[in-house]
This record gives sequence, structure tokens and C-alpha cells, in this order.
Amino acid sequence: MQGLSVMRPRKTLLEQSGSGFIYWVQWVLAQVLTGSILWGLAWIEYSEFPAQYRGLLILSCVVSVPVTLILSPYRKDLSSVQGGLRIALTWMVVLFSCWLSAGFTSSQDMFDVATLKYWAVASLCVQLLAYVPVHHLARYYRQRLMGDAGIVVYGAGDLASSVAERLLRAERGRFLGVVSSDESSDTCFSYPVLGNQHDLQAVIKRCKVGRLYIALPLSDAQKIESLYLELLDSSVDVIWVPDIDSLVLLNHSVTELDGLPVISLNESPLTRYPLAALMKSVLDRTLSLFGLVALSPLLLLIGVAIKLTSKGPVIFKQKRHGWNGQVIEVWKFRSMRVHEDLKVAQATRDDPRITAIGRFIRRSSLDELPQLINVLQGRMSLVGPRPHAVAHNDYYSDKIMAYMARHRIKPGITGLAQVSGYRGETETIDKMEKRVEFDLNYINNWSLWLDIKILFKTPLSLFCKDIY
Repeated sequence: MQGLSVMRPRKTLLEQSGSGFIYWVQWVLAQVLTGSILWGLAWIEYSEFPAQYRGLLILSCVVSVPVTLILSPYRKDLSSVQGGLRIALTWMVVLFSCWLSAGFTSSQDMFDVATLKYWAVASLCVQLLAYVPVHHLARYYRQRLMGDAGIVVYGAGDLASSVAERLLRAERGRFLGVVSSDESSDTCFSYPVLGNQHDLQAVIKRCKVGRLYIALPLSDAQKIESLYLELLDSSVDVIWVPDIDSLVLLNHSVTELDGLPVISLNESPLTRYPLAALMKSVLDRTLSLFGLVALSPLLLLIGVAIKLTSKGPVIFKQKRHGWNGQVIEVWKFRSMRVHEDLKVAQATRDDPRITAIGRFIRRSSLDELPQLINVLQGRMSLVGPRPHAVAHNDYYSDKIMAYMARHRIKPGITGLAQVSGYRGETETIDKMEKRVEFDLNYINNWSLWLDIKILFKTPLSLFCKDIY
């Protein structure tokens, strides 16, 4: 299946957030600035720093650690605008968490509302003002540090091209070109070809190469070993990039076990990052509870309309595969006439089984709203691969590579495939392959920030022509 092999290796949560010395310097600076503002405002109001404000400051610092790790506002590969937006979102999540905590402890009356408003706005402003110069200084320092190191990729084919492209994108230093591992140096690359395998030593000396990336497949292990031994006496850093992109991988990561490099080829993101998974669960259940309460009049109205226009239950329940392949019962508003379900068939355009009210709630996706109860129960998530009927999974599992891997994360009411235009009937294998491709890309690149973006895009996807 096209696209499944082009997946970047996952890193640890700290590495994913771009954590490093400069990263946490920016975090500490943000906490110092926000704490100073809160202290100053409290002192103006009370001529002291009351205990409740000290508690608020400690809580905001504690909450900001996981939120900063997940949203990664200080990542060095972000532009100033992207970083600024993430800082704003991070600060809003921290404030919202503090507000929830105050609500649970009934301590809102202990604070002056005007003081908190000034603190919220002023803290965001100073965080943004401090971020821009520090971010630019960090990028400048990194470029100066890496600028003199000549970088060369040794290899051939798509792997060497991919490594070269990522080196340029990551601005890892002065990229010189590619040394072809083939006999001929005229291998087709979109980057400068400096020679072939026989010219490698000469290229290193002539171009003053400081770092060499070996981009060879796993099958060339013997060649990699001999090349490593050959370059031991050269003053060049040698880095091997395994061709793991040739495998169908799921949420893969590179870590170490007591100093031994370990590559995880297939790992569930929910078990790898418990803290991030907890944040996702909190977001899911909080928003689903809020949605059920806020939309209760609409839910009641739809239920009454279904009951008055056709015979049968208001809620349609169907067995579908959930997290780790477990069978769950998914709830939807019934949009079809009651019929014998001898063979599970997907709804099609102008499907005669769909009722008049059913056509409207399917077109507007209102039939999916009862799944908020599934989310509240913990069986589903707001964002994730859409759950398919068990019969459909049995049909596609031996026809599409890695099809069942999409169940390594909780199914969702909406997902990356849906906001990317792949919703509705999948009458061909190709369409289902594309949906699975997006589902696996979501799992490989999952973050709370991605969930938030998908939630914002979901209303726009309702205008898709393939909804029926």
C-alpha cells in the first residue's frame, strides 16, 4: 500500500518536544516572568503575597510541565509565529486547568477577579515578548555551532535522497552532497553527487567533511561494518541511518536500553506515553461531558423526531472493534428503517433503507452525537480512526496490509481520514487503503495538538460531498 512505508521514526516524549537545555531555559524564563507578574499584582492589591496566590503559582508551574511537553511551544524547528501560537495555547490550557481546579475546590472567591485577568493577559504578553529573541538567539547559536561541519550522505536510491532532504530541512549544518554507493557516480539525485564509493576518502579530505551519514539498507550490513572500520582513522563522525522506512511501522521510536540502541518497530502510543494518553483522556471526557450537557435539547429533539417518523428504537447499537481489537458497542441515532441485518452493508447514496429524518442527521453527522456517551465511558475518543463494523474488518483485514493496526489506539468520532476527505462509502479497496493510510499516519504522528487541529477542522468536513 502506497504511503505506509514513508513514516518518520517516533522519538521519546522529551525528544519529540524538542527538549534540551535551551528548551527548558525558555520554560524557566516563562515561569519566572509569570510568577513575578502574579507576585507584583498581589503585592499591589494586598501588600503581601497571600497563600492562595502562592498555591496558584505552584499549580500553574506544575500543570505547565506536561502541557509544555505535549504542545511543545519551544521546539527549535518552529517558526516564531508557530511558536507564539503554541505558547498562547499552552498558557490557555494552563489557565483552564487552574480554573477547573478552583472550581473543584470551591476556592474562586479567594481571588480577586481583576487581578487574575491582568495576570492572564500580562503573562501571555511577556511570554511572547521573551520568546522571540531567545528563539532567534538559539537558532543563531545552533547554526553557528553546526555551520562549519561539512555533511555528506553516503548511499543510493530513495533512502539517500530522503536522508539528504531531511538534513536540509533540519538545518543540521553545511550539507555538501551525496557520495554514491554504486560503482557509477552518475546516479540520479536531486543533490550534488561528489563521487562514488571509491572516491569517499578523497571526498572527505577534499571537502573537509565533518559528518558522514551512511544511508544503506539492512541487507548491506557487511558493507556498513567494513565502511565503519575503514573510517575509524578519519576525523569524521559516522552515523548510520537504518532503512526502517522499508518496513510498515507503527509508532516506532529509537531509544536505548542501558546504553544499547533499541528500535521499537511496533508500539502503541497510549502505552508508550502514559502522561500524554492521560491528557488525551481528560480532554476527551471533559469535552464529551460538556457536549452532552450543552446539546441535550438537540439530542432530545432528534430522538423525538426519530420516534415519531419511523418504528424502532431511537438508538442504533452495533458491534465494532475498539482499542486493541476489543469488540465494543457503538451508539448512533438510528437513521435507517428496521430491517433484517443478514449481511452488514455500508450505506450508499440514495440508500432505500435511510429514513427521511435519517438522511438529514446523516448528512449533518448529527447521528454520531450519541457516541459522546461512548467517549464518556472511555470506549472511544473524540479523535481517532473511525470504528468499522466487525464484518467489514473481517473482510478487509486480509486484503489491506496493516489494516488491523489502526486499532492500536481508541477509535474516534472523527479522525484525520475524515477531515482529509475520506469519509462516506468505501466502495473500492483503493478508497479503504487511503483511509487506513491516514489512520496509521495519525497514529504515527499523534499528539494532543493534532487532536485539537482535527477537532477544529471537523465542522468544515461536514460540507464533504461524500456524506450520505
